[in-house]
Amino acid sequence: QLQLVESGGGLVQSGGSLRLSCAASGFTLDYYAIGWIRQAPGKEREGVACISASGGSTKYADSVKGRFSISRDTSKNQFTLQMSSVNPEDTAVYYCARGSQFYDYWGQGTQVTVSS
Repeated sequence: QLQLVESGGGLVQSGGSLRLSCAASGFTLDYYAIGWIRQAPGKEREGVACISASGGSTKYADSVKGRFSISRDTSKNQFTLQMSSVNPEDTAVYYCARGSQFYDYWGQGTQVTVSS
């Protein structure tokens, strides 16, 4: 059964760091691009970061460039989003999903709240 499960969300102070993880099952990361998408209350979903199937290419939204980093561990079939220098505008539910611009499978989401 194909599944994506996020973990690592929570409450963090502005300027702090947080690490989100996503465990994939039912498929291997070697063959698929993977992305992190977030949705803040009252706002549209925003693609935050993605990594190519080869792992050799990453892309970031301008809003997080230089602060967030996406990586993967194919031996564990997991990928992560390292968030640094967070600010209240980063508050959202964060989802991991399979794909890059179009996503076919999603995790359940994890809440990230940044306090000022």
